[in-house]
Amino acid sequence: MRTYRYLHYDVFTDTRFEGNQLAVFPEPAGLAADDMLTIAREMNFSESTFIFPAEAAGTDVRMRIFTPGEELPIAGHPTIGSTFALVHERAIKPGQAQFVFGLGVGPTPVSLEWKGDALDFAWMTMPLPTFGPEVSDRPAFARSLGLEPGDLAASPVQPVSCGNVFLFAPLASRAAVDRISIDRAAYAACLRAAGLDELPVFILTLDRAGARGDETVYSRMLAPGFGIAEDPATGSASGPLGAYLFRHNLVPRERLAHFVSLQGVKMLRPSRIHVSIDGTGDGITRVRVGGRSVLVGEGKIVVEA
Repeated sequence: MRTYRYLHYDVFTDTRFEGNQLAVFPEPAGLAADDMLTIAREMNFSESTFIFPAEAAGTDVRMRIFTPGEELPIAGHPTIGSTFALVHERAIKPGQAQFVFGLGVGPTPVSLEWKGDALDFAWMTMPLPTFGPEVSDRPAFARSLGLEPGDLAASPVQPVSCGNVFLFAPLASRAAVDRISIDRAAYAACLRAAGLDELPVFILTLDRAGARGDETVYSRMLAPGFGIAEDPATGSASGPLGAYLFRHNLVPRERLAHFVSLQGVKMLRPSRIHVSIDGTGDGITRVRVGGRSVLVGEGKIVVEA
């Protein structure tokens, strides 16, 4: 038997038992990809991370990220949460300003903000966005989410990627966001008709009715194809979210320099994902997501030799 230690973090929050859960395995030597996938399925969090020594020049570690269904090339809450875990492990020194993860998409820098010797906040820089074709059959798309066509906002239903592809679906109200009930077969058929594979869907609204905080966006993310019925906080979708808002001029540019997406409320795990978009003219020059994390617990898992 082999025993592997892990740290349990709640990410995109500074309050325990909120945010998105993450298991970080800081010493995974000897685990094959199938082992890591099996462990991620056993942990049953949205993602689990495995921290290996650096493999590429210019990186500090090699990190592999697994959902219960597959390995991901990049993800936000695993990167932010693992940054806090590496501070806990003393692999990141107090006051260190930068750290670079080697991910499936390549070197991924994180900038760190400190309060004394304690890490207060981490910003992850993501690849620049790419945009896919719009979904034209809006009534069919609305029905696949259990909605009426009038629940859709005027801006397009469109895929955007900063490493992972998500389909962005803007709705007119928070009430509509909370009513989502996806019919997976109808949803997949709607996307096939648009020439798209089945994608995780990121539901958003700019509606402020019922807002109690400073968030700009109220959101949910459903990804049954990833083995994730719903995710309480999705950093790798939040960078593309900012790019989507920039592309379609839905939020004033000055507000896109730093805004908050509130996700996970429907799951009773509210998460605050910070997003920053820099641009010149019509072009996006930098995409960042950031947030805080809190240590919830530690444990060990036993794997057969």
